Amino acid sequence: MGSNRTYPRHAEASADLSASPQEVFAFLDDHRNLSSHMESNSSPMMAGGSMQLVLDDQNGRTIGSHVVMRGKVLGFHLLVDEVVIERVPFEKKTWETVEDRLVVIGPYRLGFRIASRVPAGSTLTVWIDYALPSRRRWLGRLGGSIYADWCVRQMLNAARSHFA
Repeated sequence: MGSNRTYPRHAEASADLSASPQEVFAFLDDHRNLSSHMESNSSPMMAGGSMQLVLDDQNGRTIGSHVVMRGKVLGFHLLVDEVVIERVPFEKKTWETVEDRLVVIGPYRLGFRIASRVPAGSTLTVWIDYALPSRRRWLGRLGGSIYADWCVRQMLNAARSHFA
């Protein structure tokens, strides 16, 4: 599953965690733990807006499962429909947009990798490959990389906080 789309832009961040790959994967496999930065209207990056997470009956935990977020930011109605395209328990997970109405980034592929650390713990890498939006490309040039970096850091920080 998944497309052969390529994305010209990339952002990623990594951190060492004091939790096993199994624990880290279990936490990240629940998209509610990954999307809280989008659901909060207190985030400056969301400019007072927020997104609502809608999970399918598989809760985003199987290949082909859909994760939808919709909301409004600065008067823009936003929508993103993602599908899980890769899921290897305790190692990695990837999802990709199948529909998007976003402002500063366009279609994307997003995911994480977990590596075991010796003698204990894990190294988590969260990444995004993305394109500029098809409309209002100037907004993407202006804020796309800032938003992508922020998004990756927010997901990484959610795991850091959970396992601190």
